[in-house]
Amino acid sequence: MPDTSEALAQLYEHTPVLVAAYDMFDRLRYANASFRSAFFLALGEAPFWGDLMRRNFYAGRGTVIRTADFEAWLMSTQSRRGKIGFRAFETDLVEGRWLWMTETVQPNGWMLCIASDITSLRAEERSVRQDRDLAIKASHTDDLTGVANRRYVIARIEDMLSRNGRLPGHGGEAGVAGCVAALDLDNFKYINDHYGHQAGDLILRDFARRIQGQVRRRDCFGRIGGEEFVLVFPDTSITQARLLVEQML
Repeated sequence: MPDTSEALAQLYEHTPVLVAAYDMFDRLRYANASFRSAFFLALGEAPFWGDLMRRNFYAGRGTVIRTADFEAWLMSTQSRRGKIGFRAFETDLVEGRWLWMTETVQPNGWMLCIASDITSLRAEERSVRQDRDLAIKASHTDDLTGVANRRYVIARIEDMLSRNGRLPGHGGEAGVAGCVAALDLDNFKYINDHYGHQAGDLILRDFARRIQGQVRRRDCFGRIGGEEFVLVFPDTSITQARLLVEQML
């Protein structure tokens, strides 16, 4: 008889439910047959999530991504992906199916993704929920740069502290909550005054894009106002956080 691990592996492989696991760097480490079929993956492939989304977007398949600028969409989505322990949302595929997707993030940064087919639900019900999800996304996004906004960044800081018992009303021993880094662009007022706000906006967007592209999935990067940005590093020592920031800059 097969042992428990082998039996579970067979169950995962043949279930109609989509199952996948990503590591802390957002690289695919496991995908069952249903997930591979939905997202056009060969057995044994291990792409990064962003690369998989990009590949399918330009091939006109996989997840429906309603945007004229894929890279802007990707940066905005990655600024929120995997930042909280659990989230559930609806997504649709180019082929016409609708999925109810859950993402569960472990303390080590690994993410378990599970999706069920909900195509049979009434279209108007799905539309209402999708409109709600889009509104929530907009409320967490900085309009100019596409990264997380002040509201979302503050929420992630509060989450980080509460998990370590640092906020009133939360139990637990106080451990290493993490670190917060504030980034400010030098001479930004000079750029605005001499080259105009349009040039300043271009610099802000380019800076945000460059930093977001280097942020670990469990960390959070956002703009809190003007030329001021914040990086949130949960469960990270000051030494580790300093090294991460130095690598980015």
